[in-house]
Amino acid sequence: MATKNIMIVGVGGQGTLLTSRILGGLALAGGYDVKLSEVHGMAQRGGSVVTYVRYGENVAEPIVEEGQADVIIAFEKLEALRYAHFLKKDGALIVNDWRIDPMPVVIGAAEYPENILENLKKDHKVYTVNATEEAKKLGNSRVFNLIVLGIAAQHMDFTKEQWYEVIEKTVPPKTIDINKKAFDVGYQL
Repeated sequence: MATKNIMIVGVGGQGTLLTSRILGGLALAGGYDVKLSEVHGMAQRGGSVVTYVRYGENVAEPIVEEGQADVIIAFEKLEALRYAHFLKKDGALIVNDWRIDPMPVVIGAAEYPENILENLKKDHKVYTVNATEEAKKLGNSRVFNLIVLGIAAQHMDFTKEQWYEVIEKTVPPKTIDINKKAFDVGYQL
């Protein structure tokens, strides 16, 4: 099997690191060699967070090169725009249609770009969902990342049961049921 390259991008506090641990655990459970790398930046201040998950028969390094990502999971649409150049020509870009203003926008030094999703769709295969609103319908807006992950799961080679097993081992015990429900919402979209 050729190495699969997954990127998870978002803003600090969106569950990017938890999502990478779920993906890494899933690939390990599937018997693959796995490499993870996390770039936090100003994550605790609402800054950009990027994690790379690479898995396959033999993975030499953890970093995904530009133009090599099979899947990019973006928890915020400006982050999708910022990292879209990492996507392969036939790769999938899964985007939470949600806006979080970065600090330069908050203080008036920059403007948030308009028409991000429309512009991304010109060059990429983009799957969008307002996962934050869908998560609110489940009663917990914090599980939006599992909804996005459920959509991404459709572009990977693991069964739903394998996903469930890793979710159960990775998320806090009291949140297992809500996280699995959130995953199902995305998986069915």
